[in-house]
Amino acid sequence: MDNIDEIVSQSSINLNDTETAFSYRSNEELQFSYFIFRMFKNPSLVSFFSSMGLLALKLRLPIDWIIKKTIFRQFCGGTSIKDCESTIQKLGEANVGSILDYSVEAAQKETDFDNTRDELIKILKMSKGNSYIPFGCLKMTGMARHDILEKVSAGKELKPNEKELYLKALKRLETVCQTAYDSDTRLFIDAEETWIQVAIDKMAEAMMIKFNKKKPIIYTTLQMYRHDRIDYLNQLINQAKTQGWKLGVKFVRGAYLEKENLRAKEKGDPTPMQADKKSTNRDYNLALQISVENLDTISICAGSHNDKSCLYLTELMKSNKIAKDFKGIYFSQLYGMSDNISFVLGAEGYNVTKYLPYGPVRFTTPYLIRRAQENTSVAGQTGKELNIITQEIKRRKTA
Repeated sequence: MDNIDEIVSQSSINLNDTETAFSYRSNEELQFSYFIFRMFKNPSLVSFFSSMGLLALKLRLPIDWIIKKTIFRQFCGGTSIKDCESTIQKLGEANVGSILDYSVEAAQKETDFDNTRDELIKILKMSKGNSYIPFGCLKMTGMARHDILEKVSAGKELKPNEKELYLKALKRLETVCQTAYDSDTRLFIDAEETWIQVAIDKMAEAMMIKFNKKKPIIYTTLQMYRHDRIDYLNQLINQAKTQGWKLGVKFVRGAYLEKENLRAKEKGDPTPMQADKKSTNRDYNLALQISVENLDTISICAGSHNDKSCLYLTELMKSNKIAKDFKGIYFSQLYGMSDNISFVLGAEGYNVTKYLPYGPVRFTTPYLIRRAQENTSVAGQTGKELNIITQEIKRRKTA
């Protein structure tokens, strides 16, 4: 593969342009973000509050107001679509689209699954013709029982009642994908834990085969901290070419590293994770290269907070004479993180989106805890966020 560092060093894009990065944030908002990421620098503190938060939710203690005033404010757009409207407008004016993420995960009741389906349909209908909302997204654990997805992934036979529930989940997914198709809005099916991912992969493949005949509407997600995803990517590309449909893929590094390694260790199984971060970076960048070489078949979204990977993709586009606003390539970051990537690339004319989570505080807490844990475990991420925020605070004081 090409020498990434050498290629990136040639880029004229300045991801340290904090004035552009934080142009939409007030001084008070910057100070608040600084406070949140300062907390993340203490892994013991994050671990303690994560455990206490989950326990409080289990015991139904009234802690919603604490969460809402702290970590929820940093990473979520609000509790409803209406709450998110001002943020969507603000991001859109900076050439950054929004992906409304109804962040309800691991529900158990059929009524909850139906509510998630209905909320996703509402988002997709709202996004029709709205350039500020170019994608929708979903997690299958918002519409299907985790234990059933696990059994399907393991190839175990379902009991009659489980099979009925599984078919209901498939129907929910198909209904949402049909709405995406009718609204002409692309839809990400997000990746989750490896022990349920086989079922999710098969579902995503089935939806892509059905709805991506002419162009990519449904996107699957590949977590590149898994050591088997390059092989799977090549398999998908070959399958799409052979069967005559368009492949959509969002690439991420992954958000369940500690959980995955712990489970593999407890079961005495080899870890599905890469040997180290260097290997993850290598495969992530290789996936971008493979994709750019196959744009007749694949459309991609680089979901990344890694400066080098994002700059590498811009250089791949440049060397292959691909327009900055080519709709087959998007960049994406989470709301509340890596604004230096999102807003600088947006200002440069690239297709950029932010994942904008929303939902009832109680149900979004697992997502928020994962964000906190991820920021303590991802090497340098919290330090990077604090560094660019501090730079901008200092710049404003001397401006």
